[in-house]
Amino acid sequence: MEFIKYVILGIIQGITEPLPISSSGHLLIIRELFNNMSTDLNFEIIVNFGSLLAIFLIFWKDIVRLVTNFFKYIFTKGKEKEKYFHDFKYCLLIVIGSIPVGIMGLLFKDQVEAAASVRKVGIALYITAIALFIVRNAKGTKKDQDITYKDAILIGLFQTIALFPGLSRSGMTLVGCLLCGLSRATSLRYTFMLYFPVSIASFGLSIFDIAQTGMDSSLILSYGFAAIMAFIFTYLTYGWLSNMVKNGKLWKFSIYCIIVATFVLIYFR
Repeated sequence: MEFIKYVILGIIQGITEPLPISSSGHLLIIRELFNNMSTDLNFEIIVNFGSLLAIFLIFWKDIVRLVTNFFKYIFTKGKEKEKYFHDFKYCLLIVIGSIPVGIMGLLFKDQVEAAASVRKVGIALYITAIALFIVRNAKGTKKDQDITYKDAILIGLFQTIALFPGLSRSGMTLVGCLLCGLSRATSLRYTFMLYFPVSIASFGLSIFDIAQTGMDSSLILSYGFAAIMAFIFTYLTYGWLSNMVKNGKLWKFSIYCIIVATFVLIYFR
């Protein structure tokens, strides 16, 4: 039963990570619904790493191109370097967009996590529903090369809002992108490019926690399978999200968030 429990949580992590419905919020709800489904920090680190690998697999060609052209722009001389400028700038936009959440995360992460509760997740899901409904008709035209540094800062601030328990990082970032006039496809790509710095930094810092607390060897197999499930379902779910965003169907997640939020606030009175 313990093994099945962790696999189920891995699947939930995988399904909810890319979607604008808060993976951490859903995991908290499930743990509260089934009191015996407690997990430790190591579990969350490992399943989140599974999702990170899935998103990396989806975007690895873009990542390799961006990193390669970033350094080519720096070290190439003459007019030839100009052909690498857009990718160089895009990398800077990713860095700039990640700074707000990085600063706020370092300063207030522990306080935010300590204040997390299932009822606050319910309230946050209502906020998510409203935000997604507001941008339901957004049809921006900005492409990758049209994103400004001001846009990156504003979008980064939206990503910072998602530090509050139950607010989806991808959801808030998508809303920020669409409000800044980015096209749907551009918004989706930039949202998940901003996912990497935050996730990699969080994983890197979390490694120290694992080193300090250690890990129960009897749970390694269960955690491993949960991470595999998170990887598989994150990869599959991203394709669904991509179609929903490009077809202007984000509002459907508003309905889902309202249903779950209402259930949470009634059930956990």
